[in-house]
Amino acid sequence: MRTLSTALIVVESPTKAKTLSQFLGKQYHVIACLGHVRALPSKPGSVDIKHDFEPKYQVLSHSRKYLDQIEKSLRKCEELYLATDMDREGEAIAWHLTVALHLNDGTSRHTRRGKGLKVRRIVFHEITKEAIEEALKYPRDISPQLVDAQQARVVLDYLYGFNLSPLLWKKVRPGLSAGRVQSVALRLICEREKEIQTFKSLEYWSIKANLSSSPECFPHTLFSAELAEIDGVKLDKFHIKNHPFYYQHSSAGSFS
Repeated sequence: MRTLSTALIVVESPTKAKTLSQFLGKQYHVIACLGHVRALPSKPGSVDIKHDFEPKYQVLSHSRKYLDQIEKSLRKCEELYLATDMDREGEAIAWHLTVALHLNDGTSRHTRRGKGLKVRRIVFHEITKEAIEEALKYPRDISPQLVDAQQARVVLDYLYGFNLSPLLWKKVRPGLSAGRVQSVALRLICEREKEIQTFKSLEYWSIKANLSSSPECFPHTLFSAELAEIDGVKLDKFHIKNHPFYYQHSSAGSFS
């Protein structure tokens, strides 16, 4: 039988930690990490572009005390459940916790200070007792795909924001910002606007007629037709460039 507080659950919010503690009872200890615990520092070299864009993370100053609390709680626990949010940010926070706490990546059993520690990932869609108990029944490993997706976003934010925003301040106006989404969107808008400004309108006409398959017009004999050829020559979109009233056909050929 599990002894008291042999499992530690880490969530992001203190309010969520308090609620889960009420649901789960004393056999689980729930603690909050308050979101991200590591980030890219705002300085040159935080992303090593020469070595596969490797990010150089640092532990956030305000997160150290929460990491210390988690570290202290781990000393009397056999299992660690990373219950951060279920999106890619939450997945990355779970991974950063394993690194900041000098654990493994959450994919296998890890022996730490002579004590076995199982590190698992759980997610839930709602803060209810049933949802939490169901999540604990089906723990999983940290998803490297979600972590990579979040890291790619962070790296792009850094490469765009940190490097381009100061250039905008110097060349355009202080206070402007560049980003991985807004910069690309702005370029698409600018390119589209250039296309609009350089567009040259051309007049063209098409000739359509309502015809009848019999000398007398009845609803069942009527059909629509569009001029497609002149003297066996297929008409392209801009063939008739003037109003049909002024169009002169030099030969006596037929229209089809």
